[in-house]
Amino acid sequence: MKRRDFIKSASLLTAGTWFTPLFLQQTMGKDFTPYKGKRVVVIQFSGGNDGLNTVVPFLDDNYFKARPELALQESDIIKMDQDLGLNGQMKGLSDLYQEGYVSVINNVGYPNPNRSHFRSMDIWHTASGSDEYLQTGWLGRYLDAHCQTAREGIELDNTLSLAMKGQQIKGLALEDAKSLYFKLKSDQFNELSDIDDSLNENNQGYLYKTLAEAHQSAKYVFDHSKIYSSKAAYPSSDLGRHLKSISEMIVSGMDTKVYYASLGGFDTHAGQKNIQNRLLKDYSDSIYAFVQDLKKNDYFKDTVILTFSEFGRRVKQNASKGTDHGAANNVFVIGEKLKKPGIFNEGPDLANLHRGDLIHKVDFRSIYADLLDNWLDVESQGILNKSIDKISIV
Repeated sequence: MKRRDFIKSASLLTAGTWFTPLFLQQTMGKDFTPYKGKRVVVIQFSGGNDGLNTVVPFLDDNYFKARPELALQESDIIKMDQDLGLNGQMKGLSDLYQEGYVSVINNVGYPNPNRSHFRSMDIWHTASGSDEYLQTGWLGRYLDAHCQTAREGIELDNTLSLAMKGQQIKGLALEDAKSLYFKLKSDQFNELSDIDDSLNENNQGYLYKTLAEAHQSAKYVFDHSKIYSSKAAYPSSDLGRHLKSISEMIVSGMDTKVYYASLGGFDTHAGQKNIQNRLLKDYSDSIYAFVQDLKKNDYFKDTVILTFSEFGRRVKQNASKGTDHGAANNVFVIGEKLKKPGIFNEGPDLANLHRGDLIHKVDFRSIYADLLDNWLDVESQGILNKSIDKISIV
């Protein structure tokens, strides 16, 4: 392979995804022991999901007044409690809710909310205040402090989110374990796997060494991908495929602590109802198949799933039968042993808005703190860079 072709192949790696100098161990021999610890799976709704048409205040007159065409009727929802119902397309999530596996946290946000997709997502990814600008993600800082290799944080995508980027360790982004491995597989990559440690950051060999480590990382994931092939019926969507891949990685015994996946398309300024219903059905069906897959293999008990969006939508519909960028929103936490399954807190207060937006009552960082302290069993204050008032979910 010519040097130019080699560097071109390197571009197949996720931009910004660098690996530690420690070569990844091959654990597929007789002494192989599958990882049995706890893990977090994060699912991001990109674009700003409309929380009011996801968890619906179906008895609130203010909801219907603000949304004469967009409001979901009682026949369009699945009742959860006395005055809140789940979007009727989300039967899979409703079934998990009825089993006690879902906690719905309402009015989640942060002070001085930002309506920019990019800025608000940065705030959620970094766990910063609205007036702070951080270069590392909250999960990336967890990787820095408590993990050894990039493979301990995997994102199913072709780019790596800021949330997964630490100072020393950045997670691994991949669309498919097999395709990544074969794209990187070549005689020259194999030779680079045995590269001499005398190469350093001050010469060209540093790039080659980094790529060699990436090759070994891809091989680790590929080797594990052959252990378990799920037969569960997932939706034939990107999210369905990605959650199927995550399930296969978990059941194969990979030592990954954090998985990340996204579902886009929620920026529903026009024609919202059909678009959002389709996306929420995809999510609901995919997450139901994922949980059943993990339960069958006895891995659900060690897994917590967090679902969020960068902001909610405005309460009042716009002239295009859609909604514009808002503020506070709902968050789903899914797991087998939740402290408070069901509706975690009071629903949205549509009679008291701030400039047409819901007012946040729960700081999203308190959810992160609870997952870090009480699920991953690490100290959250150093990772979140501040002491956070915690809530008890897991």
